[in-house]
Amino acid sequence: MDNDTATKLALITKKAKEDKTLRFRSLIHHLNPKYLLICYRTLARGKAPGVDGRTWESYTDEEITQTIELTVERMKSKRYRPQPVRRVFIDKANGKKRPLGIPTVIDKTIQQAITRILTPLFEPLFLPVSFGFRPGTGAHNALKELNHMVMGQKVNWIIDADIEGFFDHVDHDWMMKCLDQRILDPNFKQLILRFLTAGIMEEGVVHPCDQGTPQGGILSPILANIYLHYVLDLWFETQKKKQIKGYAAMIRYADDFVIGVQHEWEARQILKDLEVRLKKFGLTLSKEKTRLIEFGRFAEENRRKRGNTKPDTFDFLGFTHYVSTTIDGRFQIRVKTSRKKMNKATKAMSQWLKKVRNLTTLPEIWKQIELKLQGHYNYYGLSGNFEGIDRFYRNTCYLTFKWMNRRSQKKTWNWTTFYDYLNRYPLSKPKLTYAIYNTW
Repeated sequence: MDNDTATKLALITKKAKEDKTLRFRSLIHHLNPKYLLICYRTLARGKAPGVDGRTWESYTDEEITQTIELTVERMKSKRYRPQPVRRVFIDKANGKKRPLGIPTVIDKTIQQAITRILTPLFEPLFLPVSFGFRPGTGAHNALKELNHMVMGQKVNWIIDADIEGFFDHVDHDWMMKCLDQRILDPNFKQLILRFLTAGIMEEGVVHPCDQGTPQGGILSPILANIYLHYVLDLWFETQKKKQIKGYAAMIRYADDFVIGVQHEWEARQILKDLEVRLKKFGLTLSKEKTRLIEFGRFAEENRRKRGNTKPDTFDFLGFTHYVSTTIDGRFQIRVKTSRKKMNKATKAMSQWLKKVRNLTTLPEIWKQIELKLQGHYNYYGLSGNFEGIDRFYRNTCYLTFKWMNRRSQKKTWNWTTFYDYLNRYPLSKPKLTYAIYNTW
């Protein structure tokens, strides 16, 4: 980043931290050619093109410089309009499709620039209950906090909440009101609104957007956090908790959140009030996925007294959480890779092996398998989930044997020679990578 822009953004960050009520009047001028060029260079390579068919790699240094300068001139004259995002669908674990919007490279560049400005403005306002897409925190922190909440607090009930199609139902008017809390620059807010309303192109037809923020856009995560900060986090922490006699706490990662509650009647009231609160801002809870379950230190004993089966489980951030005990009989909440995520990861590995089996050499495939295993261990290698990552390792070995034997009509291995090859060129064995328990 050029020194001038870097200095100004550092000053904005400092002021935003010092005064949480400060509203900024002049931001749009920071979107200058030098700053946008830096943002362009931070974009991920090898990504699919937007509606214009251009990829990051398709631009020469001279062309991108000229294109950015022209774009800035259009922004100054208020003629710039983001292009519609190209809609694609990816498979979900439940067999359905998740829509994603792919912006053009230039629009991605501007979204990156806006995100870099919005983050220091709103980050000082965000509450500790929010863990998603924030500097210095992430899914593992949320999982650890959940473990400590259930283990260390009077949690007897869990509200496992799911907002129905959150990214498709963000209300644009309310979004602008949320941005008003920190931003007075009308041109900067207008630019953000133009991204929200740019539309979606599907099969050559542009569909207008009067609500929502396209999933897959660089700007969407920070906008989601801003929206849910005012709609959900502040409401729960500053209003709802004051009305509760027992213990209650929320943990949110983007639009996925759980609430731990001490008393059943208060949990049911929170759930009712939550539905009303979200409805005010154009959001609804999924009737299929939102549940209130008995969960915690006394759940198993209470259900046994009533003649029920084992306590219910719930999924959060790719892990199934369930009630268990330690070797010496003490209460413990444990996690394992959720069935949906295990099936999804296994299916993805199988499809990749099938695709590349004849496209490259066996040593190169081996290196890529190694990277994929390490990535899986890095996320799912939470304390207590060794069985889950070991299962994925064994699934990967089986799939490797299956697809490498289909590289030609003549089989590469039998099981004996396959294990001999594994001994000579071992793949990384499962290893726990993150401790969420108080002690490992």
